[in-house]
Order: sequence, then structure tokens, then C-alpha cells
Amino acid sequence: MSRLHKAHVLLVLVTVVWGASFVLVKAALADATPLLLNALRMGLAAVVLAIYYRHQWARLTRPVVRAGLPVGVFLFLGYALQTWGLKETTPSKSAFLTGVSVVLVPVFMALFWGRVVKRWTGVGVALALVGLYFLTVPAGALMEGINLGDLLTLGCAVAFAFQIIYLGRATHRYPFELIAILQLTVAAALTALAVPVLETPRVIWSSPVLWAIAVTGLAGTAAAFSIQAWAQQFTPPTHTALIFSLEPVFAGLISFIFLGERLGGRGLLGAALILGGVLLSELKGGAAEPAVPPGVPAEQAELDEA
Repeated sequence: MSRLHKAHVLLVLVTVVWGASFVLVKAALADATPLLLNALRMGLAAVVLAIYYRHQWARLTRPVVRAGLPVGVFLFLGYALQTWGLKETTPSKSAFLTGVSVVLVPVFMALFWGRVVKRWTGVGVALALVGLYFLTVPAGALMEGINLGDLLTLGCAVAFAFQIIYLGRATHRYPFELIAILQLTVAAALTALAVPVLETPRVIWSSPVLWAIAVTGLAGTAAAFSIQAWAQQFTPPTHTALIFSLEPVFAGLISFIFLGERLGGRGLLGAALILGGVLLSELKGGAAEPAVPPGVPAEQAELDEA
């Protein structure tokens, strides 16, 4: 199996973990505010990675820090704007608008880095966006008008799109271990500073909160963002964004298995369209766009290595 295919498989597994974490987080939010919960899990993840990759610290340089900082800033902005926007909009609209990042990644790659997306990849992106709409938004919900929460959540999609792009740039130039540590350290620090600004922090150290912090911190953050940092050395940003669009599909499936929640016909159609978009891009789109901007060697041998 080539490194490109391994990267895609691992990114799908990351998406499964993120989808599964919804069950834990949903239970924990009864006893903790969302931004504080994010700060705790990111802080735990940053400490664990700093210890696990301690032998990499000798390779830390100013250029590495400069590359990792924007990744962490955009990760923080994505979560902060999503949390802030959720106060003013509905969960369904928030889920859909966050998923708009699947379209913004190829758009930004084309506008700012001159990357042309293959036709079938573009079709896959369009299918995934339509699928996200059917999966996350009840009929007529988007016709309620645009409010501040919607705009903030759209800003969250922009932030997550740039996080994916800049992560691909950084990990192609520098050790992915250091970039993973830097992005989580920066995001955790900024989130901790934002907690008293964006919410009234509250936590009860109950079993659901402790389990959520432990599982999402270690598996959903430390391991997941390390895998994403490694994988984006070999897979284009647009493909990464498409794979991540599967998150609500896995969340719905796991919620059905453990909580008995049903998607309904509209949700099933949306899930099928997302899955179809991802498969179409993988089977027909190919790896047309490099994961790095102009001026950075693409190291195609890495992509094709068996």
C-alpha cells in the first residue's frame, strides 16, 4: 500500500474517532461548558505529545515555530468561532456551515496558491456539500434568515479550511511531530485565554466529564491530530477536507448504535451523497493537486512509494 493510500485510510479512521466522540462530548456537556472542555482536552493532548515526542525538541527552530503558529491559530479560531456562533444559531445550521470548509479548501487553494482541482474531485466536493445539507439541516431551516451566529460559524469554516491548508504546507517542510505539538499548544493556550471571554466557565468533575477529557484528549486530539499532521505530508488538502466531511456520517451511525437516534430518509440521503462524493473523488479524482504551494518541492516519490 502506498503512503498516499495509508494516509487516506488513517484520515478516515481519525474521522471515525471524531464522529464517535460526539457521544462522549454530548454527555459531558451537561456538566461542563464547551470551550472549557476544549481547552482541557487540548491542554492534555499538548502535554502528552510534548512528552511522547520529547526527542524531537532538538530539531525545534524558529522556521518550524513560524510554520506551526498559524496552524494552531486557525485551529483555535475554528473551535472558538464555532462555539461562539452556536450561541446564536441552531445546531443543524452550525453543522452544515462548519462543513462548508469542504468547498472552501479547493477554492482557497485555487485563489491563493493557483492549484487547479480535477473535475471529478470538484464533483465529489459538490456532492459532499449537498449531502451535508441533507444530513444536518432540516427542511426549510436555512430559510429562517441569516444571523450573527451563522456568520460566525461561516468564519469557523474559513478557519478550518486554512488550518487544513497550512498544516499540509508545514508538515511537508518540517517534522510533523513538532507541527502537531505546536498547533495543539497554541490552540490550547488561546482557547484557555478565550474561555472567560466567550463563555461563563463551569465544570463538575463527574465521570462523563473525566472520560470525555481523557478519551477525546488522548484519542480524539493527541493521536488524531498527530495522524492528520503525518497524513497531510502525502495527501492533498482538498482530499483531506472531503474525508473530514464524513464526520457527521460516522457521528450519526454511532449515535444510532449507542443512543438509538435515527437519521430518517433525508439524513440517509445526505450520508449517501457524502460517501458518494468521497468515493468519486478517491476513485476518479486522483491526487491532482500537491499538498504544498508553489516553490516547495512536491517529493512525488513519497506519494508513489509502495
